[in-house]
Amino acid sequence: MALTLLAVAAACSGRHHGSTVAQRGQYKVGGPYTIDGVTYVPTEEFQHTETGVASWYGPGFHGKYTANGEVYDQSDRTAAHRTLQMPSVLRVTNLDNGQSTVVRVNDRGPFARSRVLDLSRAAAEELGMVGRGTANVRIEQLEAPSLALKQVAINGGGPDEQRAALASSLSGRAPTTMVASAPAPAPPPPPAPSVTVYSTPPPPAPAEPTLGTGRPTVASIATSVTSLQPAGGFYVQTGAFSTVGNAEKQRGLVTSYGSTEISPASSGGREVYRVRLGPYSTQEAAGMVADRLRRSGYGDARVVSD
Repeated sequence: MALTLLAVAAACSGRHHGSTVAQRGQYKVGGPYTIDGVTYVPTEEFQHTETGVASWYGPGFHGKYTANGEVYDQSDRTAAHRTLQMPSVLRVTNLDNGQSTVVRVNDRGPFARSRVLDLSRAAAEELGMVGRGTANVRIEQLEAPSLALKQVAINGGGPDEQRAALASSLSGRAPTTMVASAPAPAPPPPPAPSVTVYSTPPPPAPAEPTLGTGRPTVASIATSVTSLQPAGGFYVQTGAFSTVGNAEKQRGLVTSYGSTEISPASSGGREVYRVRLGPYSTQEAAGMVADRLRRSGYGDARVVSD
């Protein structure tokens, strides 16, 4: 129930739901993190260029939190990048048809190794790639707009203020530093340490929208965590079951999210079988996977350590 209420609150906090509460911005670079054995090192840059394949993500993530704490709006021109600071500004050109658009980076991803950028639906529409799902793109970071948005975000300016500053910078006008009037939302409470035991597995998670390749799109939402890795590493637990058979059923549903295992444990004087993904080298990396699972319908997914 608590997770449901949090999800409703998160979905209602974005401007696309008609809320009058402005989102407060933040400037974030973040520390190194590892996903599926690959370590990414976020870096503040202002002249980044890159060529590769871009994908897009939309309905399954609309209204959810992005990696820098905003609420994802698929109608806004935004993007997810694995290492650039948030916010930063990119000009993205579809090399297949010559169309281009300017986007604001506010999320982390994609983590499919063949892709370099995840675009919002609005940006994908401007590039003419929605139907196909992916496109060969060239990424060019815009230095002056990126610097302008950095100052706005440092002063607490949220998406509305950042969009205004971006428009000013692109038109050649001197941007005005703005500060969001709304207080920063309180962080959600940490997950309860108790173990939820199922007699049967929960219903299968809803499928994410797929691209032309047939593979699901990826967007990761993460909060910076500087904890050191304990001896056994970090895991993402999706559930605990009273029988091995039911644990195996859920394990089969989550194998696409990473390496899985069934780990016996004791809860309330009885043996249970935990379904876990991992291990991950940092709590931040595990948190990204846990958040992706929660957004896909596994509300009990949480980070644990051994």
